Amino acid sequence: MRLRTVVAALVLLAATSTTAAPVWAGPDSGAGHATPAPSPPSGCDPIAGAECLLPFPNDWFTTGARTRTGLRVNLSAEAMPRNAAGAPIDPAQWNAADGFSPGSMLLAHLPGVDLTRTGAAPVTDIGWSLRRDAPIVIVDTRTGERWPYWAELDAGAADPARRALVIRPAKNFQEGHRYAVALRGLKNAAGEDLPAPETFIRLLSGELPAGDPLAGRQHALHRTLGDLSRAGVDARGLQLAWDFTVASEQGIAGPVLTMRDRALRTLRGRSPKFTVTSVTDLAPEQDPDIAREVSGEILVPNYLDKPGGPPGSNLNRGPDGLPRPLGDTVKAHYQCEIPRSAFRRPAHPSLYGHGLLGKATEVRARNVRAMAGEHGFVFCATKWIGMSDEDVQHVASVFGDLSRFGTVTDRLQQSLLNFVLLGRAMITRDGFAGHAAFQDGRGRSLIDLRADLAYDGNSQGAITGGALVAVSPDVRNAVLGVPGMNYSTLLNRSVDFQPFQRLMDGAYPDRLTQQICFALMQMLWDRAETDGYAQHLTDDPLAGSPRHRVLLHVAFGDHQVSTVTAEVEARTIGARIRQPALAAGRGPDLAPYWGLRSMPRRPYAGSALVVWDSGAPAPPVTNTPPLGPEYGRDPHEDPRHDPAARVQKAHFLRDGLVVDVCGDAPCAADPVEP
Repeated sequence: MRLRTVVAALVLLAATSTTAAPVWAGPDSGAGHATPAPSPPSGCDPIAGAECLLPFPNDWFTTGARTRTGLRVNLSAEAMPRNAAGAPIDPAQWNAADGFSPGSMLLAHLPGVDLTRTGAAPVTDIGWSLRRDAPIVIVDTRTGERWPYWAELDAGAADPARRALVIRPAKNFQEGHRYAVALRGLKNAAGEDLPAPETFIRLLSGELPAGDPLAGRQHALHRTLGDLSRAGVDARGLQLAWDFTVASEQGIAGPVLTMRDRALRTLRGRSPKFTVTSVTDLAPEQDPDIAREVSGEILVPNYLDKPGGPPGSNLNRGPDGLPRPLGDTVKAHYQCEIPRSAFRRPAHPSLYGHGLLGKATEVRARNVRAMAGEHGFVFCATKWIGMSDEDVQHVASVFGDLSRFGTVTDRLQQSLLNFVLLGRAMITRDGFAGHAAFQDGRGRSLIDLRADLAYDGNSQGAITGGALVAVSPDVRNAVLGVPGMNYSTLLNRSVDFQPFQRLMDGAYPDRLTQQICFALMQMLWDRAETDGYAQHLTDDPLAGSPRHRVLLHVAFGDHQVSTVTAEVEARTIGARIRQPALAAGRGPDLAPYWGLRSMPRRPYAGSALVVWDSGAPAPPVTNTPPLGPEYGRDPHEDPRHDPAARVQKAHFLRDGLVVDVCGDAPCAADPVEP
């Protein structure tokens, strides 16, 4: 995830104008209780007063529909954030959803709130969020279960009056479930009770007449208050309450599964068509691990709306909203690395996923070649189109007008299909195994066709790779290196987002508006990254996919992918943690790795999280990146370069077993030399 070559170009694109989110004055601003409340702008939620789309996510922004959840998101253009040019985000793609992100951060605007004086659960003490008198309560209305979270104020907001309250789930919400949220006992810095929004007070104060503009909102709130009451949360003392529904499995994964299933039906168990454009044999003195490199193109049905599916394409959607083939093909470039050992014994097939805005040739990295040579894997990679090297300029431009953000995530969904078909070419007899480029001098396949396809990806290759693993019909075991999920949590915490942050500051300079933008973006990102698929990543597979085992390799103190997001992922997928994870006192948490069960010491046949420590300081506990000398060098690439970590990865990719390679101590990785 290195952006040094593109930072300058990105910064040049930054806008300099300023704008604010749509706001309205609220029913009681200067009017008094006796004056009828004015109607807010179309699509706003009047419950909290001034910010049109807050609180968010919020079922007030839905309408009844014939979907799996019974709802359809219904955002109006008038309510959407506007960029520096005054253009609102076009809500069309968001309004195709049947609910909100399973990783939704909950946003509210309560100026003056002090979370320390309030006693809200911080990221360092997630278990505190479940205490009976917690000031913030999230309830699953279907089960009555309280949901764990941490609360934070946006540390990057220079103006305290524009600082978002952000509540992040410590494990993802369940698909199709509805959640009720209650805020109570919030304090200011002086320890005084924070006043509730005037509109919310009015909604609680008594039944409004049918003609009152707020009557409909009061009726919707009654349902929320009833759910909270059944969970033991009294309406007295509430400062804000609302509810939201999480999108369904079909609403999130449906487009990719439609593409996958149609493409595989057409293949009827055969390999997709492919070409071989380059075969390079390497002498041992050129590379001690890799004997042959092969590159070419896989021909994949194009589900994008432009021939060849270039950057800027959307999915080609039919009347039902699902993708349909345009009629041509996407030529997905691939690069394969074949180890020397494959000429003695066929190598285990594995896909490889590259990092942020990278390319397929990253499979040639020294650590991947060492992994192939040391442990007998043939690795093949293609691009994460939508977020690859060819998309840099387009991605940068999208931050100036987020109406076009769907062009990024739609291409990423096409890339999931590209990877699925590359994997199918690796494991079918009429695929790579039948071509001379993948055979020895006797015509024997260099790929072991009896072995299950594996997946190994790092950084973006882990974030997007989790989605691939969930939808793949062939991958069973996967290693996600320096992983995380949920870009809306990751972005502010990553050093890699800094050039894009400058673009956001130019196009959407108000920090509160930016957090709303991140929440909206996540709803589309879910369709192509782990956050939208985590519920189905292990023991609850999607239709057409097997159960998976996933090993998460975390770099403690990672500057690029916040490790807190890997912990959320581990809780969501039911992974266990290898103990001891860290030496005593290394981390800032009161209860380190809360909610994760310990992995047994014997070889473990299940999903797990293993922390690799190479001495980096702990990252910030705020939503800020680890910038500055006090955070030391970045350990992001250390685990993949560690020989012991590669031994553990090899066992897992081959057999689905987590073998402890660290003895009785925490796992330590040697720092990678610059």
